[in-house]
Amino acid sequence: MFDPAVLRPVVDLLADLAGHGPTLEFGIGTGRIALPLAQRGVRVIGIDNSEAMVARLRAKPGAADINVTIGNFATTRVDGEFTLVYLVFNTIFNLVTQEEQVACFQNAAVHLDSGGRFVNETHVPDLQRLPLGQTIIPYRAEPEGLSFDVYDVVTQRFSSQHYVFAEDRWAGWQREPFTSLSRAHVSVYQKP
Repeated sequence: MFDPAVLRPVVDLLADLAGHGPTLEFGIGTGRIALPLAQRGVRVIGIDNSEAMVARLRAKPGAADINVTIGNFATTRVDGEFTLVYLVFNTIFNLVTQEEQVACFQNAAVHLDSGGRFVNETHVPDLQRLPLGQTIIPYRAEPEGLSFDVYDVVTQRFSSQHYVFAEDRWAGWQREPFTSLSRAHVSVYQKP
């Protein structure tokens, strides 16, 4: 995960989305994204629940400029508003309940300034073990007929109850088109 070829497009896109504003990383860990982003002149603040990982971050060159709060990124608040809040490399799955994941989106929205963006990158979940490319799953066969579910993974959206709205979704950090065959997504939500 620290391979520059992997990190470069992540940092490129996040720096572009941040513009000149401050950023907040949920799950900052050892700083694999925060440090290269800060080296580009982006102000980075972080939240992480692991004191051990944050200690490793603080031991690295450039870390003195990054303020980190120890806490659960689904609920911990920090001072300020941000142009970008981001959560990358499947970190949202550290929140194991749907309630925690919803709280994470709500927490991101609270921290964003008007027009700010929340980026969440993760793999595409296996919908009822839906085979890659298959969109129809039968669930009942009776003499009266066949019942089935139809899935369109491209257009699924989070509800506006989180106070952020889907702006973009890509299959990767270089803005590759997201399709029903994509195995990962980078989703960008914007606060009105």
